[in-house]
Amino acid sequence: MEKILAHRFGIVLLTAVAPAAWGTTYIVTEQFLPPDRPLFAALVRALPIGLVMLAWRRRLPRGDWWWKAAVLGVLNIGAFFPLIFLAAYHLPGGLAATIQAASPLAVMALAWPMIGERPARVRVGAALVGLVGVTLLVLRNPDGVTALGLAGAVGSVLVSALGYVLAKRWTSPVDMLTLVSWQLVAGGLALLPVAVLVEGPPPAIDVPAVLGYAWIAVVGTGLAYVCWFTGLRAMPAGAVSLIGLVNPVVGTALGVAFAAEAFGWVQAFGMALVLGGVLLGQRSTRPRPRRVERRTERPAENVLGRAAARPQPERELVAAKMGE
Repeated sequence: MEKILAHRFGIVLLTAVAPAAWGTTYIVTEQFLPPDRPLFAALVRALPIGLVMLAWRRRLPRGDWWWKAAVLGVLNIGAFFPLIFLAAYHLPGGLAATIQAASPLAVMALAWPMIGERPARVRVGAALVGLVGVTLLVLRNPDGVTALGLAGAVGSVLVSALGYVLAKRWTSPVDMLTLVSWQLVAGGLALLPVAVLVEGPPPAIDVPAVLGYAWIAVVGTGLAYVCWFTGLRAMPAGAVSLIGLVNPVVGTALGVAFAAEAFGWVQAFGMALVLGGVLLGQRSTRPRPRRVERRTERPAENVLGRAAARPQPERELVAAKMGE
């Protein structure tokens, strides 16, 4: 039992690396990347690291995994990245991160009809606790909120929820590094023509921007997605999505530390609720085995109400005949 708990705790910590890394995307985007270039940022984040990982693994999809990898790449990368950068450019960093906390409910709502994973009450409760925490965190900085930014944040929640559930439904025939490389390359190739047509040539990039792009590509994408999909393969989708609540906690902490965003007791209480929701959602929901009552078999009664004699073994019958 201790080994099982230790293994589960290790998987939870490994999975939490992903939302912690994603929580840094907002402050890095605001502080280091060129402004108003969400498509270019998404392209640089996905395609280079995807090609490097694919060259390392040297394995291409086969059969129906060509289109499955393309679908997962478009949802988890090609659509998600531009939406998340759109939110980062048009919303305060902490607020953009906290909206991602709605993802657990979206994932659980899709996982039930698509993969038959019925949401446990404890996880629904944990998601609601997280949403209360989100509400308190949002209250700290209402300035700078735009409809375009909110649309990007909500859209990123929806497309990523669908992508995660499909990744859980389709059992991958390859290791996690290979699966992530397929998605990054597919999503990056889908982004390439759109970024060129909409945003034109690449912007001028200085040294801080290079470091920022390198961080979100290597840590916030390559490493993060390997950790995330490893957890998604090992745990229920609802439990993994709740670990994603670490994202707004990190985004909020960095926004306060580096962008001077407002923070008080209300926000601290909200953060505590968010972390509480993460921990609550990791409780095991396996049904307890029912106790089976052992009944003592009583000897069958004959028509006269007397207990019927037990059938004697063959040796006893032979001995009885020889003794007569």
